[in-house]
Amino acid sequence: MPKVKTKSGAKKRFKLTGTGKIKRKHAFKSHILTKKETKQKRNLTGMTVVHKTDEKNVKLMLNI
Repeated sequence: MPKVKTKSGAKKRFKLTGTGKIKRKHAFKSHILTKKETKQKRNLTGMTVVHKTDEKNVKLMLNI
């Protein structure tokens, strides 16, 4: 039986933490930044954890 391939878009966007949670980047931080407040842009910086309702789908894409 052949190996199951990982979705290449998902492996670029998600990382696994040591406890098994999935980290992701915040959206809305790539362009059209002039109309956004400095506070909003600052809060979108950094990583966050994928919501538990989406974890199953992300794990299927990553073959975890």
